[in-house]
Amino acid sequence: MTPSGRTNQLLYQAELLLAVPAGDDEHAMSRRMAREEGALALLELALNAALRELTEHARLPRHDWRELLAADARPVAELTQLGELAGQPESWLAWLLSRLQALHGVEGAARREVASPMTIPVAGQRALGDELPGCILAFKATLAELRETSVEW
Repeated sequence: MTPSGRTNQLLYQAELLLAVPAGDDEHAMSRRMAREEGALALLELALNAALRELTEHARLPRHDWRELLAADARPVAELTQLGELAGQPESWLAWLLSRLQALHGVEGAARREVASPMTIPVAGQRALGDELPGCILAFKATLAELRETSVEW
């Protein structure tokens, strides 16, 4: 498999996982949370695969997003662009990185739904599974642009 093929495969698998219905039995919430966190973990793998693919010409020893998107990372054009995108709080990449940090934390990234009539829903707070598809679409669009500039090298 090619590096771009692996990146595409991981993005596709994340989409497939999100398409699986949670059901409506007593395990539905746990299944939904597992599906969301599983898709998020696949997106982390896809991000690392994309970084490997886009920096192939730089022959970097590691491809972990924590290292490559750090402020003091090696000056590779694609990494610079992604670093700038990560620095924009409203960008899909900043959103993804914050969810990846949560995924690795004690609380996790998926949230339980509070289904009590006594609670007031927080405006603008969407379920992780509702936000991930948009993130995947933006990831794919950015990846297509970066692949194009990477080929030029």
